[in-house]
Amino acid sequence: MCGIMGYVGPQQAAPVILDGLRRLEYRGYDSAGIAVTNGHIDVRKAEGKIERLSSLLDREPLKGSVGIGHTRWATHGEPSDVNAHPHTDPSGAFVVVHNGIIENFLTLRESLQEEGHDFTSDTDSEILAHLVATEYDGDLEAAVRRAVAKAEGAYALVVMSEHEPGKIVAVRRISPLIVGLGDGETYLASDIPA
Repeated sequence: MCGIMGYVGPQQAAPVILDGLRRLEYRGYDSAGIAVTNGHIDVRKAEGKIERLSSLLDREPLKGSVGIGHTRWATHGEPSDVNAHPHTDPSGAFVVVHNGIIENFLTLRESLQEEGHDFTSDTDSEILAHLVATEYDGDLEAAVRRAVAKAEGAYALVVMSEHEPGKIVAVRRISPLIVGLGDGETYLASDIPA
């Protein structure tokens, strides 16, 4: 089962998210990744255990106080660095993590490909980044609402954009997602231990 972690606040996001993902390890996973925004979005992801991601972050740190992370259990596409979350749109300006299954992802993917979209992964999740980017008109929350209106299935989705760097937008349909409010900071997670 996949795990989601998100953070907005005064601390560096990557260590907070990594700690939350470690607390979700009991759910099982085959890959993990983190995206942080600091004027632009940087993504690090790795197949395998969180320690592989942690080693990557030691070599290539992420700086910024807003970020999202994910542990993936493959449902579409084999376990790999490419299929690991977070996923971006082709411009890299929008990034998503997603739990659940988008039942109509093949139809959505084919439609987006007809519009000229190229995909880098085999996942159903990547189409959500493309949909949000296509729907974006200056309001990230509205773009996410329009994108998920096209998606059928059960999901929890967290989106971040370099166009609105101080926020993350989350939505859930059936799949769990928890919001934690701290003193000047906000957390998102797919389960309470995170």
